[in-house]
Amino acid sequence: MNNKTVKVIKPNERREELVSGQMTRVEGVSRILSSAEGIHLAIATIPPKQQSSPHHHVNCESAIYVLTGNGVFLSGNNLEESVEISAGDFIYIPPGAVHAPLNSGETIMELIVARNSDVEIVEEWTISNDS
Repeated sequence: MNNKTVKVIKPNERREELVSGQMTRVEGVSRILSSAEGIHLAIATIPPKQQSSPHHHVNCESAIYVLTGNGVFLSGNNLEESVEISAGDFIYIPPGAVHAPLNSGETIMELIVARNSDVEIVEEWTISNDS
């Protein structure tokens, strides 16, 4: 891309891009909205006592900033790892890492989500009951 034009995306221009379990993600900087080629930025919301479905990103790293709320960040092939998260935390997710953020609080959790690809390949993950 050789375009040097700055693009401001207003709240009414955002676009819902994903629903994963009870998590909804709305894109702000994306190929569709701003012609971005190597970055993607969105806001995800999770209602109280809900979570996203277990999934992983095949082709990109992701970074999350917990803007509001608190919960648990579940990871591992059977979501066997958990870390308490709250406003102000940053989370790094490498490609292929199975994860599912869970809102354990009483208010909506808001997450700023960034990734290093304009197009993500997401695969939903089935938790094995073999233990």
